[in-house]
Amino acid sequence: MDKPITPPKGLQRKHIPYLAAGMVIILIIAWLILGNHASTLRVSAEDITISDVRLAEFKDYVRLSGQVVPIQVVQLSPEEGGIVTERVAEEGTMVRKGDVIIRLRNSGLDLQILNAEAELAEKQNLLRNTQVSMQQDRLNNQLEQAQLAMDTERKLRTFRQNERLYNERLISREVYLQSEEDYRLAQRKQGLIVQRLQQDSIYRSVQMDQMEDNLANMRTNVVLVRERKNKLEVRAPIDGELGLLEVELGQSVTSGQKIGQVNDLSDYKIEAQVDEHYIDRVRAGLSANFVRGDANFSLTVRKVYPEVRQGKFRTDFIFRDERPANIRSGQTYYLNLELGQPEQAVLIPRGAFFQKTGGTWIYVLSRDGHTAFRRTIRIGRQNPQYYEVTEGLEPGERVITSGYEAFGDNERLEIK
Repeated sequence: MDKPITPPKGLQRKHIPYLAAGMVIILIIAWLILGNHASTLRVSAEDITISDVRLAEFKDYVRLSGQVVPIQVVQLSPEEGGIVTERVAEEGTMVRKGDVIIRLRNSGLDLQILNAEAELAEKQNLLRNTQVSMQQDRLNNQLEQAQLAMDTERKLRTFRQNERLYNERLISREVYLQSEEDYRLAQRKQGLIVQRLQQDSIYRSVQMDQMEDNLANMRTNVVLVRERKNKLEVRAPIDGELGLLEVELGQSVTSGQKIGQVNDLSDYKIEAQVDEHYIDRVRAGLSANFVRGDANFSLTVRKVYPEVRQGKFRTDFIFRDERPANIRSGQTYYLNLELGQPEQAVLIPRGAFFQKTGGTWIYVLSRDGHTAFRRTIRIGRQNPQYYEVTEGLEPGERVITSGYEAFGDNERLEIK
């Protein structure tokens, strides 16, 4: 009797080649998907900009937009406040130093002048009265001194007569002693009056000097108050052009208020705003230039303002030699500010790729130009035309300098 044969269960040796082939196919598919297609992107040569890496002279400069302004601007501010009664000059008028620009009226100042003059007159009258009083006191003291001197002489004469009479025993001792005491008292009174007159003379002299000083100060004060009235006329501080006048008839202006300006047109300077990235490199004395027509004009950095506003700081430039013909305030010139001396360096043209990479990497083309690979680089200085590459590229290589926004994070580009 035959027995049924049961086939063996599980993996058989004959299945191993099929299983191995299947795993190879799976690995190839995974490599194609994850290896090739995930890091490679096909791009059209017409959509990219390819630039050459070259060794050339790098000019370290930055391009700026500058505006022409007068070499000096002097602010107009009245020293005395008041009401505007007259505009003598208008904006754009050429004025000379000392010319009247506006006139003011100040009733309060007129009252101050009257009060100062009245106070001066009062002080002068007081001084004269004091002088008269002192003169009378001096005469009275002199009269008193004369009377005391006469009384002393009389007492002395009486004393001497009584002394002789007493020696001859013609008068009593008491009468003699009283006459002596009267003489001594008269002498003492005369000495005291002399001392008092000396003290009074010193006191009067000091008092008179003080009053004279006070009176002189008041005279000076009156002169100064009168001079303040002259300052109600606002005059041009320099020769130049009246560039701004912000007052109207009847307007009240205060002392020190800015009401206008006078532009010194004897020369011009150029003001430019520089990116704060260069604040450590820009300093007074650096050279700059710009081209207008067929002429090249040279400038020098005159002043660098340290204050940074909205990411920029202000710099003033002055002309070295010639100025452009028909130069006017408000004109705009594009300056090249030289930050250093030209040097040989590896250069690539500026491009939109920098916005994506920050200058840390770039796509480098293969020798046949059909493929581009991502490479790490380091960029140093830059000017309006080129980047200086300090690491990662060699002269003769080619790179993609257009924007990378459409490339994603692909490591490799296929160019068709």
